Amino acid sequence: MTGVRLTDWGWLGRTKAAKKMVEKFKAAMLLGGVGDALGYGNVRRENSSFGSIQEELQKIGGLDHLVLSPEKWPVSDNTVMHMATAEALTTGSGFGAATKAMCIGMRYWKPERLQTLVEVSIECGRMTHNHPTGFLGSLCTALFASYAAQGKPLVRWGRDMLRAVPLAEEYCKKTIRHMAEYQEHWFYFEAKWQFYLEERKISEDEEHQATFPENYDAEEREKTYKKWSSEGRGGRRGHDAPMIAYDALLAAGSSWAELCRRAMFHRGESGATGTIAGCLFGLLHGLDAVPRGLYQHLEHQGRLEDLGSALHRLSTQEK
Repeated sequence: MTGVRLTDWGWLGRTKAAKKMVEKFKAAMLLGGVGDALGYGNVRRENSSFGSIQEELQKIGGLDHLVLSPEKWPVSDNTVMHMATAEALTTGSGFGAATKAMCIGMRYWKPERLQTLVEVSIECGRMTHNHPTGFLGSLCTALFASYAAQGKPLVRWGRDMLRAVPLAEEYCKKTIRHMAEYQEHWFYFEAKWQFYLEERKISEDEEHQATFPENYDAEEREKTYKKWSSEGRGGRRGHDAPMIAYDALLAAGSSWAELCRRAMFHRGESGATGTIAGCLFGLLHGLDAVPRGLYQHLEHQGRLEDLGSALHRLSTQEK
């Protein structure tokens, strides 16, 4: 490149990295909506007389040939509330819990903003889910989004999230008068996650990858998701919705199709787990692996992309 000074290379590298990150923020908001539309559509079809989403996909040739139009594949309140939360963070009003809190982690992703992330995610969660399992789920997904933006290894997310829970407890003791009544449920959230990490043999050593059962097909996953749940339906609560999404991300790697099989197409609350998994996948991998038909005509597509850009801009402008 003639005319480029050596001192310009650093600037060019930073500019390229910033553009890539903006695209991932936009992808995160978009794919949260895509995951929601697929998961919500899966629930609607499973509960109807016209068969499952797997049957429909088989007929048209798979995810590569699917077009998510607003008429046939609407998003649920998961996406609507996630957008409301994102708009609150960029303009001034809104609320959310586990499926709506990823944007909080995107807004406050830098390590030095951890305390703000904790406080905002807890308060946003409490607005609609004034119960430890609910608002700790909000904290969990916000933290996961921040870890993705930081480039932290995926296998470390669960352990690092549990290390941040004491910060939330300290904050809540100062702000919630009836905190003593929450202690049992608080322990439940931590115990469930500790059990999960032990089940996957995820240790403190970040080089050690998650371990999955030899036989972990769709039926076995359904049994496992139910076991993690407290209501017999995977993804119903603030602890197991992020857990299923995290489990799917660990197993899927960079494969969008595999992520969908694990997080969007199951018999539980697949809209919730799909929203979380899709958003986090976008932060990790962008849109390259995702068929264009899944997001080109997605409901609220332009608004979701604009919110992703705004979240990135504000998160990087702060001193």
